[in-house]
Amino acid sequence: MKPSQPTIPIRSFVKLVKDTKPPLALLAVALLFSVGTTVVSLAVPILTKHLVDRFTLSSLDTGQILLLVGAFIVQAIASGVSLYLLNRVGQSVVAGLRDRLWKKLLSLPVSFYDSHRTGDTISRMTNDTGVVKGLIADHLPGFCTGVISIIGSVIILFMLDWQLTALMLVAIPLTLAIMVPLGHQMYRVSKGMQDETASFTAELNEILSEIRLVKSSNAEMAVYRNGKTGIANLFRFGLREAKVMAMIAPLMTCVLMLLVVAVIGYGGMRVSSGALTAGDMVAFILYLFQIVIPVGQLMQFFTQLQKAMGATERIASTLSHPEEDYASGREVTDIREPITVDHVTFAYPGGEPVLKDVHFTIMPGKVTALVGPSGSGKTTLFALLERYYHPQKGTIRLGDDPIDSFSLKSWRKQIGYVSQGSPLIAGTIRENICFGTDRDVSDEELRQTARMAYADTFIEALPNGYDTEVGERGMKLSGGQRQRIAIARALLRNPNILMLDEATSNLDSQAEIVVQQAFKNLMKGRTTIVIAHRLSTVIDADQIVFIEKGVVTGIGTHEQLFRTHPMYREFAIQQLRMEEHEVNGRSEASR
Repeated sequence: MKPSQPTIPIRSFVKLVKDTKPPLALLAVALLFSVGTTVVSLAVPILTKHLVDRFTLSSLDTGQILLLVGAFIVQAIASGVSLYLLNRVGQSVVAGLRDRLWKKLLSLPVSFYDSHRTGDTISRMTNDTGVVKGLIADHLPGFCTGVISIIGSVIILFMLDWQLTALMLVAIPLTLAIMVPLGHQMYRVSKGMQDETASFTAELNEILSEIRLVKSSNAEMAVYRNGKTGIANLFRFGLREAKVMAMIAPLMTCVLMLLVVAVIGYGGMRVSSGALTAGDMVAFILYLFQIVIPVGQLMQFFTQLQKAMGATERIASTLSHPEEDYASGREVTDIREPITVDHVTFAYPGGEPVLKDVHFTIMPGKVTALVGPSGSGKTTLFALLERYYHPQKGTIRLGDDPIDSFSLKSWRKQIGYVSQGSPLIAGTIRENICFGTDRDVSDEELRQTARMAYADTFIEALPNGYDTEVGERGMKLSGGQRQRIAIARALLRNPNILMLDEATSNLDSQAEIVVQQAFKNLMKGRTTIVIAHRLSTVIDADQIVFIEKGVVTGIGTHEQLFRTHPMYREFAIQQLRMEEHEVNGRSEASR
């Protein structure tokens, strides 16, 4: 099977670089210095030729020697400036690429992350951009100077002796015959290496983020075996890459050595016949080195280019994915309108419908509780209200307007979401409470918010107070503490719509009492939608919506559903027994 040509990836790579808007003026200056460096380096063999042809102790020209020394100094300075500027351009391109990718990742919809592992996505940002960075910042400068040096040297060599130069150029098709098939092979190996690296990164990210689960499950050896398989796969790809490199380097060295021997042998004959002077031969050999060394740089460049092609495909694929449109749509002006879930049907890609013809109305300023067995679609309904997804049938309206008619930024600004997990970011308590707030928050406002969330007491008891580091995902705090910080964060946003997703299900009874008090402050005057398993959470709700297997089977107050809905009655009785058992357990523990 004929290897595929990487022409499209090269175009993608060029487009990717152009889209980062590299500093062209700086690039032009860098190339100008490169040309200057090459011109000076091309002059050195000519000066050497004159010294050799006229060499006697009495004929040594001080001016010519100083000119040669000056040429070396100018070449060194110009080369240093050129390499620095080209590296700066390269770093600028990669920084621009990472900036685009980071912005894109934050703009992608939740559905993208449902179908892409987090580690794979992280790999785009780190490993793949690192490969592109290596090409642009490390190898592109040598490529630019090398091309100029090779072209200039070949032109001068033709002027010195076209026959000897023609013999030297025979090596070009031989070199291409070696490099092209090996280059295609390197492309395939590098792409496989990047895919495997991304997969291994994903697995590391998942395991290390859940290291407590690994420890508590005694799963170290099973996880180790899985990781060892990934390491073995990377080792296999590394060996394949090493084999290709092991073929490229010796073959190229062999071609270059044959070329040097042929040039010296044939050139020696030309000198002995008088067609060339000794100085011409010395200059020819010096120019030959000015070709051979850049050829090595070009070989490294094209090897790295093959690696960058695979990285480019994956980065371009991420950048081309449709993103959320935050700005389009109207501002939400009157939030004191009913929210109607109007005959909504929704299924995740490739799956069965999770919600089926769901219809109910959420009244403004009231509490609506969603109740039902696990897997009935309650959290999915929250995701639709947040506009993480769009229903396949039906619509969700605010008043008479579909919520899709409002700008995404304006709509989500109305919502405060407190989830079961209470996610926190690594940072201080202050940073977590203020997360997502686009204004300066005073210390007094911060303390007042924490007080309303019943979080001020434990925060102020900590050695560093609001500047206490919470650890990765808030692991230095208890579940109840994390929950109260999440409530404080929602309070600071001052949302008009509040969504609580089983927010007390993982708390002990003592922590739940405090959190429930904080919820009362949070729910005052707000349209509240609650997912809860505890009866105490929903018994006072203005409306309870009972959902079974994606279908609404009952709507009403606790008393109404208890009388008319058998499954709700069974749910309520089970909850009463559980809560009675908890009360008895606390009583016995206190004796």
